[in-house]
Amino acid sequence: MRRIRYCLAASLDGYIAGPKGEADWIVMDPEIDFKALWSQFDTLLIGRKTFETMAQHGGGGSSPGVKTLVFSRTLKPSDYPKVTIVADNAKKTLTTLKKEPGKDIWLFGGGSLFASLLAEKLVDTIEVAIVPVLLGGGIPLLPPPAKRAKLNLIRQKTYQKSGIVSLEYAVK
Repeated sequence: MRRIRYCLAASLDGYIAGPKGEADWIVMDPEIDFKALWSQFDTLLIGRKTFETMAQHGGGGSSPGVKTLVFSRTLKPSDYPKVTIVADNAKKTLTTLKKEPGKDIWLFGGGSLFASLLAEKLVDTIEVAIVPVLLGGGIPLLPPPAKRAKLNLIRQKTYQKSGIVSLEYAVK
């Protein structure tokens, strides 16, 4: 069965974006093989705010060869033909998707989307690259209100040059 994996970068104080949504603090460490990471996925799950930010930077919010599902009750599917807009029944949609053949599913963006999918017990792993920076505010990794979730550490790796610590947890 395919897994839904929340893969992201976070500051040491637990933010996935700065106060204005900025990500300029994320270090692109050459030791991290992003091509190998991308090759593990064929589907992206994106919240509306993240999608709109991606769309502003070109590509219409989609990636070639990757199915993109955007979770929004306000976006019109006819306005975004290159992606699938999921307005309702997220749990049913994702439960079905996980059973289909294919690669893993990347929960790509949106702290609110993460919180809602975690509450529905749909997230299988949380893979966070802790960047050695303190933002002091911004978009939290898990916005409140959220339910407690227990995790099991699967693997960890430290990148010495950048100081990034990569942690992978299975959601119990």
